[in-house]
Amino acid sequence: MTRLGPESESALQPVRKALRAAAEELASGIRGDAAREAAGLLDAARAEAAGILAAAAKEGESAARLEAAMRSARVRRQAHELVLAQRNSLRVELHRRVREAAAGLTSDSRYAEMMIRLTAQCKELLGPDASVSESPEGGVIAQAGSRRLDLSLPVLAEMALDSMPGARELWNR
Repeated sequence: MTRLGPESESALQPVRKALRAAAEELASGIRGDAAREAAGLLDAARAEAAGILAAAAKEGESAARLEAAMRSARVRRQAHELVLAQRNSLRVELHRRVREAAAGLTSDSRYAEMMIRLTAQCKELLGPDASVSESPEGGVIAQAGSRRLDLSLPVLAEMALDSMPGARELWNR
């Protein structure tokens, strides 16, 4: 490559300046466009991040509400089961005490009279040929053919307890 002479160098100086100014102006425009595009991308990314955060917060709230509802239902179910278990325990204890009290009637002075009335009741319901015997738990058990009547004290006590109007309401609430 050959060099230009000094007079050519000075003649080309304005052309070089013009080319340099045009290149700087083009570069400045490109930088401005790139800055605007970067700012637009950054704004879009921020908007998308805000949308993602809002969706995540909404999803988190929904999940928390669902978890709270499930926990509340579980606690209600456990409380209901506890109440039912307690009621059943009370019912079993009441039945045990009633049966125990009924068994104590065998030592009551009126027991013999009660046995006569229970025997008469058996004969009336099953007929005069019914076989009536004393139950080991107190009271009587009768049989006539295939028919059997249990008027033992525990059975009578259970029947009396079950027939009380308020007793069933205690367990069926």
